[in-house]
Amino acid sequence: MTAISDRQKLAYVNAQAADGRVNLEFETEEGMTLNMGPQHPATHGTLRIVAKLDGEQVIHCEPVMGYMHRGYEKLLEVRTYPQVNTLVNRIDWLGSFTNEVPFILASEKLMGVEAPPRAQWIRTILFELGRIANISLFLGDTALHMGGMTAAFYAFRDREFVLNQIEAVTGGRFHPNFDRIGGLKDDFPKGWIADTKAVMARLRDFCDEIEDLVVGNEIFQARTRGIGIIPGDIAQSYGLSGANLRASGVDWDLRRDVPVGLAWDQCDWTVWTHPDGDSFSRYWVRLQEVREATKIVDQLCDGLPSGPIMAKVPRIIKVPEGEAWVATENPLGEMGYYVVSKGDLGPFRVKIRTASFNNISVIPWVTRGVYVPDVISILASLYFILGDIDR
Repeated sequence: MTAISDRQKLAYVNAQAADGRVNLEFETEEGMTLNMGPQHPATHGTLRIVAKLDGEQVIHCEPVMGYMHRGYEKLLEVRTYPQVNTLVNRIDWLGSFTNEVPFILASEKLMGVEAPPRAQWIRTILFELGRIANISLFLGDTALHMGGMTAAFYAFRDREFVLNQIEAVTGGRFHPNFDRIGGLKDDFPKGWIADTKAVMARLRDFCDEIEDLVVGNEIFQARTRGIGIIPGDIAQSYGLSGANLRASGVDWDLRRDVPVGLAWDQCDWTVWTHPDGDSFSRYWVRLQEVREATKIVDQLCDGLPSGPIMAKVPRIIKVPEGEAWVATENPLGEMGYYVVSKGDLGPFRVKIRTASFNNISVIPWVTRGVYVPDVISILASLYFILGDIDR
């Protein structure tokens, strides 16, 4: 891990400091407004970026959201608790199973129910498989945004093996709808654990390939090192989470720091950080996150306890009156559900805290003073899913 040079840091600080003077002294009516999106290959989906330019330099950059708004929070008010899973699967559509877990945990908290140990371990395994499937695509897609097509093909190739394992258990590749209040829909099929460990070995090889092909590539480094620096205090003040926060040197991971009843504390794994806070750091931290996730899956598969996968819960779920908040460390960062129950068959209110919505809040700050091509690499490094924003 090589830190960026003092020269790069000084150039970045000077650009940020000069930005206010540029705005006040040199902005003219001829300044160009550039629209990127809402349909644009650099915006990761239906997002509009409005950039005010002074020549090739960005004066101000504003994300415009809402083009994919589907009203999840209101829809959940007219669903029963078991029906909620079908909807929340689609918030971060690449995270699949990981969207279900915090809502189920919040519902179990209200009911005073705890899933059996085997169910907790299986939940954690599927959670980490969702993380690997999600971030492995990021590793290829980010390189694609900077002209590296080969890495994207590698990512799609090996991600399929992870999705095969998710499908073998849940029946769904993208939207499993597998978690249940009190446990899980089903157990692992015969031979699944051995197949999964083989896939984890393959994914570690994929990470090594990405290390050589992308991380060590001088063009990729030129496009990402010293670009889009977010200091740790700025990252925290904007509510960033996940790898975007850890890449700014903040050692924080909900899996380790705020246990929520899953099996992460039963494993030996590392939370990686990076001191530089630039686009390269965010990519590097996520690469290490995939490697650690494969280790977690291997350990949980080796030590999986026997026993039931469902606690005793009523056939018709009726959650007692109360309020509960549960957040988990999802692939994109912190995702939480604040569930309010009035004792009915479905939630009275649900507030969803998604990682992408908070992570893109820093775009106006981090893009000030950069050049137009850098906007693309910064957006790619922040990594957001539009369903996770326009919820």
